[in-house]
Amino acid sequence: MRQSRHFGLTLKDDPRDARTAAHRLLLRAGYVRQIAPGVHAHMPFMRRVLDRIAGLVAAELDANSWEQLRLPNLRPEDLLGYPGPPDGGNFVLKDRRGNLLGLGGGGEAVLAHIAKKEIRSHKDLPRRIFQVGIRFSDEARTRRGMVDEREFLLAEAFSLDAGEEGLKASHRAANAAFQAVLKCLELDYRCAEAELGSGGECTQHAFVAVAESGDEALVACDACGYSALSRVGQSRLETFPQDAEIKPMEAVCGPGLVGVGPLAEFIGIPVWKTTKTLLFAADEGIVAVMVRGDCDVDEDKVKAFLGCRELALADPRVIMELTGAEVGYAGGVGLPAGVTVLADHFTRERVNFECGANRTDYHNINVNWGRDLPLPTFGDFKTARAGDLCARCDQGRLREMRGIAVGGLVRLRTSAAATVGLTFQGASGGPQPVHMGAFRLNLSRLSAAVVEQHHDESGIRWPVPAAPFHVHLVALNLEDAAVRAAAEETYRRLLEEKVEVLFDDRDARAGEKFSDSDLIGIPVRLTISKRTFREGRLELKLRASSSSESVTVEKALKTIHAACG
Repeated sequence: MRQSRHFGLTLKDDPRDARTAAHRLLLRAGYVRQIAPGVHAHMPFMRRVLDRIAGLVAAELDANSWEQLRLPNLRPEDLLGYPGPPDGGNFVLKDRRGNLLGLGGGGEAVLAHIAKKEIRSHKDLPRRIFQVGIRFSDEARTRRGMVDEREFLLAEAFSLDAGEEGLKASHRAANAAFQAVLKCLELDYRCAEAELGSGGECTQHAFVAVAESGDEALVACDACGYSALSRVGQSRLETFPQDAEIKPMEAVCGPGLVGVGPLAEFIGIPVWKTTKTLLFAADEGIVAVMVRGDCDVDEDKVKAFLGCRELALADPRVIMELTGAEVGYAGGVGLPAGVTVLADHFTRERVNFECGANRTDYHNINVNWGRDLPLPTFGDFKTARAGDLCARCDQGRLREMRGIAVGGLVRLRTSAAATVGLTFQGASGGPQPVHMGAFRLNLSRLSAAVVEQHHDESGIRWPVPAAPFHVHLVALNLEDAAVRAAAEETYRRLLEEKVEVLFDDRDARAGEKFSDSDLIGIPVRLTISKRTFREGRLELKLRASSSSESVTVEKALKTIHAACG
């Protein structure tokens, strides 16, 4: 490819509205052009990057007997309700006949609809299918470039299995294939737990590329490798010796004391003996959630436990009506019978603890389960935080990090099949529901995550498997006919050697060419100039290195083949 014919100029200055390194560099290097918020043109270099990543995914899945197809982006009205409400992140439109159609979204329901006619008996299972194509999502946030694209490139793999064991095997196969791709791209990532089933088993994983600019918060243990999105992260708390004697409950007046630190100091107890009690409006009911004072309530966990659609802190007027107190003094003792009470596991074994007295300025001390208030429903309702003990091992403590969610693995089980009545004839007779899995990589997000992790102050540093070209041949002093002829011969030789090369044959200054080369980020740069021509050599520099060396063409080819395969 001759750079003089390339469509996509580099920019000298950072775009003002670019908030992340990837967004800034991809715009400056001419990889993308913003058309509207969340809508980008993928310029020629970006198309090559995405094609490479898509090729990696296809190769890994092909090698494990996944079969490729293409599902339509338009979905009819009867398939809009899955996996969420008709407007749940998907675009909805009407055709000229007035029929409602969904644009984009997950392909589970469409595939299940097709499979209903293709799958008849257990002999037709398992089936593993994938596609790579454009998808659409009505993203609420659109300010981080390709991370928030509304029209993006998505790799989706689906499995159709006869039962839970087959589904687990497909899950492992997809997990291995996708992780192989992420490792090939030299990505620092976590396969984080994203959703837990009723029995505590993880039913959904998210692939999260570590990045400070990321949209996901997660916790991780370096000792055992456990990681989870913060909203489902689990942790252990330090436990302490408890009082041997149960003391009488009493109310203590602490005017204005609602913070656990000042309250604990005033009463003369450790913070872990205090209790935070928050009242929530959950759909149609009120829920009280109690955690240790050194913890915070995780609203996502509460919402998932209750299975409610809406969860929000109760209005101060509602709190006053229920407790007779201002905000900050709610407690479990004496709540109205209609209030559901949930408490974190780590409040259970405490003896003589504190909680709000449901009376402004007052707190109850020496409170005990079973005597002063009935046993609530216990569960994991606290936020897992940095420094907490790991819930999966005895050695580690959690640390917090942020990242970009680039994909995920979901065991749908029979939910998608039930939507369209997808069944198969079992070996012992009678219809059985098909178990489905859905496994995705958002390739647009993935490419941005690679740039977030692989760049320096001068520009992008593409890993070889994602780079638009493997070699950037930069020719200087092209006004000299002999140098131009040598540059053309070197370009021809590289093409003969099947090297994917971008040839900078532009009439531009050396500084501009080198600056653009660093910005674009191709792994290997070869420079030919009047000086190197006289020496019969080339200057070779790896993008990831700060030094260069003078080499012959033959040595350059050996280095290129070793570095780029």
